[in-house]
Amino acid sequence: MTSALRVMVVDDHPMWRDAVARDLENAMYEVVAAVGEGRQALRVAAAIRPDVVILDLRLPDLPGVEVARGLAASAHPPRVLVLSASGEHEDVLEAVKAGASGYLVKSASREEFLDAVRRTAEGEPVFTPGLAGLVLGEYRRLATQRPSDDGPRLTDRETEVLRLVAKGLSYRQVAERLVLSHRTVQNHVQNTLNKLQLHNRVELVRYAIERGLGDEA
Repeated sequence: MTSALRVMVVDDHPMWRDAVARDLENAMYEVVAAVGEGRQALRVAAAIRPDVVILDLRLPDLPGVEVARGLAASAHPPRVLVLSASGEHEDVLEAVKAGASGYLVKSASREEFLDAVRRTAEGEPVFTPGLAGLVLGEYRRLATQRPSDDGPRLTDRETEVLRLVAKGLSYRQVAERLVLSHRTVQNHVQNTLNKLQLHNRVELVRYAIERGLGDEA
């Protein structure tokens, strides 16, 4: 039997936080923590290692973007789904650059929210309709600013790993496909991130999509 997905909720409004936690529990997710402050969220996440963190951007002690960045840099980074009242483009882009896997506005329906949690847990970048194009457009813009000839060169193995990651395979699935250890795949991904000056898997997938790597057989 597969264990329930472990989710942490971070929101400073108690009624909203409780409602989100209740929706998750009714959908058979395990809510391992529900907190209202950013620094508390970082401490608790380090201790309990949730699979997914539902994160509001407006917190009383620490901006949600900083929390997302801290979670992404932790020893056991969870996937982060921002759930915010703001649909401002700047907020969306900053959250994604900080390491968020997805961004959903609070006007989303319960069904949309629960579907977004599931997809986030599976490693898929998830965005409120209309925001996905914004994020992809920003990465395309940044890509045009990168030198095409003088940029970093990936090895054949790094390119192969990147292609499979872009197709949606988990690191474990990539390891099985290429007959490598899980740690070796992680090392290839980290080397690729460093070479391309990217920050997280979401940015890596966007990079691959821009270059058509995810469409290759």
